[in-house]
Amino acid sequence: MEFSPKRARAQKMPDLIGAYRPISGVPDEMVAPDGTVKPGWLKFMSALDALGAEELTNRFQHADQYLRDAGVFYRMYDGLEQGERDWPLAHIPLLIAEDEWRGIEAGLAQRADLLETVIADIYGNNTLVREGLLPPELIAGNPEFLRPMVGIAPMSGHHLHFCAFELGRGPDGRWWVLGDRTQAPSGAGFALENRVATTRALADIYADLNVHRLAGFFRDFRNALTDMGGNGSGRVAILTPGPLNETYFEHAYIARYLGFLLVQGEDLVVVDGQVMVRTVSGLKPISVLWRRLDGDFTDPLELRQDSQIGTPGLAEAVRRGSVGFVNSLGAGILETRALGAFLPAIARSRLGSDLALPNIATWWCGGQEARAYVRDNFDALLVGPALSTLLSIDDDGGTAAIADLDPAARAALLEKIEADPKAFAAQEAVKLSTAPVYVGGALEPRPITLRVYAARTDNGWSIMPGGFARVGYALDTAAIAMQRGGQAADVWVVSEGEVEQVTLLAQSNSTIERNPSGNLPSRAGDNLIWLGRYAERCEASVRILRAYHLRLAELGREDNPLLVATRDYLEPLGIDATEAVPAGLLAIIDGAVRSASQIRDRFSPDGWLALTDLQKTARRFARTIKPGDDATRAMTVLLRKLAGFSGLVHENMYRFAGWRFLEIGRRLERGIQIAEIATWLCAPDAPEGATEMLLEIGDSVMTHRRRYGYGYGNLGAVELLISDPLNPRSVMFQLTELLAQLKELPGGQVDGQLSAAAKAALKLQTELAVIDAADVNPDMLIGVGNGLANISNLIAEMYF
Repeated sequence: MEFSPKRARAQKMPDLIGAYRPISGVPDEMVAPDGTVKPGWLKFMSALDALGAEELTNRFQHADQYLRDAGVFYRMYDGLEQGERDWPLAHIPLLIAEDEWRGIEAGLAQRADLLETVIADIYGNNTLVREGLLPPELIAGNPEFLRPMVGIAPMSGHHLHFCAFELGRGPDGRWWVLGDRTQAPSGAGFALENRVATTRALADIYADLNVHRLAGFFRDFRNALTDMGGNGSGRVAILTPGPLNETYFEHAYIARYLGFLLVQGEDLVVVDGQVMVRTVSGLKPISVLWRRLDGDFTDPLELRQDSQIGTPGLAEAVRRGSVGFVNSLGAGILETRALGAFLPAIARSRLGSDLALPNIATWWCGGQEARAYVRDNFDALLVGPALSTLLSIDDDGGTAAIADLDPAARAALLEKIEADPKAFAAQEAVKLSTAPVYVGGALEPRPITLRVYAARTDNGWSIMPGGFARVGYALDTAAIAMQRGGQAADVWVVSEGEVEQVTLLAQSNSTIERNPSGNLPSRAGDNLIWLGRYAERCEASVRILRAYHLRLAELGREDNPLLVATRDYLEPLGIDATEAVPAGLLAIIDGAVRSASQIRDRFSPDGWLALTDLQKTARRFARTIKPGDDATRAMTVLLRKLAGFSGLVHENMYRFAGWRFLEIGRRLERGIQIAEIATWLCAPDAPEGATEMLLEIGDSVMTHRRRYGYGYGNLGAVELLISDPLNPRSVMFQLTELLAQLKELPGGQVDGQLSAAAKAALKLQTELAVIDAADVNPDMLIGVGNGLANISNLIAEMYF
């Protein structure tokens, strides 16, 4: 029975449902086949209806704003071009009743056990091939079969610890498994952000619907990984390909959420078969790596030799049992498309039962009967490479919907299959169910798939009570793919009774164990220093440009000697002062953003928002403002935003090693900038007005007037900005703070002995402390700048 708007009105349905038009013959997630509204949906839609269109639009806009503020993005690839796309949230969550979800949980736990059995056999005794349950061609010729891993028992005793499954509801109303994700499943962090964004918009409705929480799933998996690593400090890390990966935001988010280290291949080294991470305190052991890169990229020594994101020796560490991977190296073979043709028989053989959640019907063309079926039903199938991944609706591996091909293309593909049948697999062309999407103030049906996550815990497989649904932007199932413009929706598992209010925090009265401050990867420390340096370099450049444009506006002449001298000073630094917002300044800001992007797991969302806001504002100014007054005001705005960024970061960061490196970067760069600017503006041939500009750039005009009155102009300025220990803008002040932080770093002061960097800072500080302002000259200031640069090099030698 089809959904009837007339019957909906008679039942006093909400207007949103009454205007909804499911597609005839296609299962719908909100409307049952008999035309009734499924459990949970009526209450949910009634609540949305009560808000009204305007309020609903405002709330959805707030959800989108939260995601932008949090910096949630998805990297898009388009040929040689790539860019970051705002996370495409579909604002209407997918609701699934608890009783239906229990069936999904049981089916996925069974499937995860089956996949564990299959991979253990592939890399173990290989009985499935001997018994004819798996063709040897799907193993031996598979690029995901990592031969060096054969015969190696995983440290934990299991190959799989974290899996994802793509589900779709078929025409019969049952959920089908469209694909297994065992290589490096992505999206769990995005599921969390979907939940946060959606509940911020619909908090009151969410509270009334008894939606199962996600925190318990992550808490249990975190505890399982910690136990797997031996409960040692810093023993678990997430291995990421780096910021250019399409889901890097999620890697950083999960690391921050669970409190794990986020490392890249260059952070690791294998010493005597033990994986170590380079930290500012030296090498520290790692026992568990939750990898987010393909297995063959992890070790260029034994696996993929052209990999530049792996670590030589990781395979040997696995062989020695000193490190466990989540999931095991080689687990990607389970994603093979053609494997789906054999899983039902393997399940009956190894589990003694059929699959509770069947996978999409699959045929490997290497078998005579399967090939005949494919040939006879060609137009109704999807055909692609047998060894590519299983998921047909989001596939870039050459999958072809035969019904969409012209006669010549069909004939050509059939010819290829006959010539090399073992290279191809076919799958049923699935017509997915639809779910409501809010478009232009009304609900419209769109195809959906459901991605659900399973994590191995001490109590067996735990299934995330939700996940996220991929929603198409059009009725075509190909429109679901994220790279092609699809959206993602939160998934609410709704209960008739109250649900447990779980939290990630453990409730314990046991002794507190704290992570040591030196567990900071060297790469992160290096990026924190450069973030501090770029921020200070940006501020110095903005202050100089503001002083320049202020005088340009007042004088109206570019040939003024002070303005000429300013342009000459900035030109070697790559900054063209004749531009209102020079490209060189934008490059400095981009450098700060780039450094911050490398440490997203250690960087507060507010700090990231402030930094990217600075970047966007500067680029907007570059397109719209003119030199002179406009540029002066623009630089003032940028200074305020810089101050906001500095305040958020430096006042809110815990005083651990990370903050110290950031502070060291600030002090180094500010000292260098003040010394160089003073060298230029205190030169014997400095133009008229140089002293005033120096004080203005050094943000010390009022302090100079209070301390020196109108006498001792040049000498007072030199003393105030070079050797005054109380002026937070002086070089002396930077050296004092720099020395204090260097002493607190690991190895900064041992048994009363200072590190080389701390000794150099103390020496430079002492020299400045005994010098008189009258003795300060350009050569001496150049020496100060070189001394600070030498301290930077000494820090790099010791820690990076």
